[in-house]
Amino acid sequence: MKKVILFLLLHIYSLALVAQINTDRVIAIGRNALYFEDYVLSIQYFNQVIRSKPWLAEPYFYRAVAKIQLDDFKGAEEDCTLCLDRNPFLVQAWFARGIARQSQDNYEGAIADYNKGLEFRPADRQMLMNKAVANIQNKDFEGAETAFEELLTNYPKHSMSYLTRGAMFLEKGDTIAALNDYSKSIELDAYYPPAYGNRAIIYYQMNKLDSALVDLNEAIKLNPRESGFYINRGLVRFQLNDLRGAMDDYDQVVSMDSHNLIARFNRGLLRMQVGDNNRAIEDFDMVLQQEPDNYMAYYNRALLKYETGDYRGAINDINQVLAEYPDFIPGYYSRAEAKRKLRDLAGADSDYWIAYEIEERLKKERESRNRGNMASASGNQGDASGNDTGEEDDNTRERSDRNINKFNRLVVYDKEEVNRSKYQSEVRGRVQDRNVRVDIEPQFILTYYEKADPVKKIIYYDASLEEYNSRMVLPRRLRVINEEAPLTEGQIQAHFASIDDFSSRIEANPENPDLYFGRALDFMLVQDFSEAIRDYDRVIELNPNFFMAYFNRAVVRYKQLEYNLSQGGYDDNLSLNMNINPNRPQPTPVVDPAAAQLRENKRSIEHEQIVRDYDTAIRLNPDFAFTYLNRGNLRCAQRDFRAAILDYNIAIEKDPEFAEAYFNRGLARLSQGDAKRGIADLSKAGELGIINAYSIIKRMTSN
Repeated sequence: MKKVILFLLLHIYSLALVAQINTDRVIAIGRNALYFEDYVLSIQYFNQVIRSKPWLAEPYFYRAVAKIQLDDFKGAEEDCTLCLDRNPFLVQAWFARGIARQSQDNYEGAIADYNKGLEFRPADRQMLMNKAVANIQNKDFEGAETAFEELLTNYPKHSMSYLTRGAMFLEKGDTIAALNDYSKSIELDAYYPPAYGNRAIIYYQMNKLDSALVDLNEAIKLNPRESGFYINRGLVRFQLNDLRGAMDDYDQVVSMDSHNLIARFNRGLLRMQVGDNNRAIEDFDMVLQQEPDNYMAYYNRALLKYETGDYRGAINDINQVLAEYPDFIPGYYSRAEAKRKLRDLAGADSDYWIAYEIEERLKKERESRNRGNMASASGNQGDASGNDTGEEDDNTRERSDRNINKFNRLVVYDKEEVNRSKYQSEVRGRVQDRNVRVDIEPQFILTYYEKADPVKKIIYYDASLEEYNSRMVLPRRLRVINEEAPLTEGQIQAHFASIDDFSSRIEANPENPDLYFGRALDFMLVQDFSEAIRDYDRVIELNPNFFMAYFNRAVVRYKQLEYNLSQGGYDDNLSLNMNINPNRPQPTPVVDPAAAQLRENKRSIEHEQIVRDYDTAIRLNPDFAFTYLNRGNLRCAQRDFRAAILDYNIAIEKDPEFAEAYFNRGLARLSQGDAKRGIADLSKAGELGIINAYSIIKRMTSN
């Protein structure tokens, strides 16, 4: 570890001085990494600042933000405390520590932190929301209602507040109030899928199955990738005796996630009901591979094996069940039947007698206790006949319910699991960013790594890029992608080492543009945009026809501009939103007109520089379709949709299967009011693999 630290200190490129580092610059690079969601890398930078100047408060705060995003809540709490020890007036540090504590179930500590933060910012919406949720989780519903009242007084049209308060009412058992809040949330934002999904649960509990089905259909139209909606719709369809529809829903979940245990178990039960025994066995096989202690699956598989003539297999499965539940009467009767098929008449008779003795014993126990005590005593076994007691719903069981007598019930999510997941998503502050904002597909870049997407699997080929890769001048294969992957710790160290290696080679051969290009890629990957741009400048000086250097320099310049704009307009330099997300709406800043004009002038100049780079890249390689898309994106950012559409047109001419170009052109056309052609473009983008297009089409056609 000491060697790694020493290495990092020596190779933060030009940041290293004789005895200290330029902390402002390293913090800026760390915040770059944080902004672009490269959390492990950002922590490396903030570590350097903390080692150099441990009395500064800011790096502890930013490191805490990164740790929250990596689910290291304990470490985040400790960093926030260190930050607040140094400067108790950093409001976002109180907020961040509240999130860290709340995520560790320390609700009282979280509430105390939110209260402290609210002393500085009394109307902060997210802190009020998180405080309300923390009170719910702490079972202080009165405190939660007070927080919601304050929240809705300040933000009466905030749909998420109604949605979250509805969840609170549902947890309290007040379904009417919950239903009203969910309906109000949908009225304010008709395009947020979880609102429909949550209201469907209430309709289901009220036995309004048709209404539940309508809401789940709407939720699925808006977000066809959420497996929970299909699982719940399958349950509703089952209750409506639509077995085929329920089966289709579970098929869909399994197609998206072959290891989804709830879908596998429920589909196995449905296949069992319709006599599709062999495929039902396959489903229970998969369940048992992942949950070898799922005794309901063992027993159902045993019944299926009996039906298919595998009597020994049935006996083996029942043995597993009876070893765990020795008083499970149906198990003995089933094993007796299987033994009889194998002509083990003595074994069959023995099982019948064991079952009879258990029945008699349990019958006497029931007679000696009142019904309430009996229900408590038989919590894991049910009554002697195998019937359940004290249950309102005979068709379902929660996933964690281990009552073996419920072996043939459809599985639903645990209420506690649903609530915890719901409130955790609120605490993390990301719910309001999902399915609400519509963004164009991001710009393309030449780099080494791509973020994995289980749905969108588009691989682009370019002859000029392949020719460059064939020269093998870089240590890795260069790719053109628009979803960058954050670096792992190993990759971070590898690229620091690569920078050092390229630097040594440049000293020996300072006129080789490929070496500067390789080092620029490394600088870019570790989010040091200034150094990357310097190296791209040098590449272009040495080889003015190096079109990839122009292309990447434009991308990096835009990244730097995007980050700089995200930091402008605040009354202090620590008002960084906890989400560190470029798509998250920022607070309305208090702007100095002169400063605003200066920033606008600077942005215009930087936009012009970026456009010139793209223009040159196009002149040097007019067939590289990605340059046109990137230039179109820049023009969209400038609200020049007409020019953007022209660029997207050329990109599609160059590559008729360019999904992102269709998607972005569709949004640009919608922005111009051209709904017909915009929807047609989105439809094509969806066909080519960008499924978010369908959600937008639904929004446009539902009005």
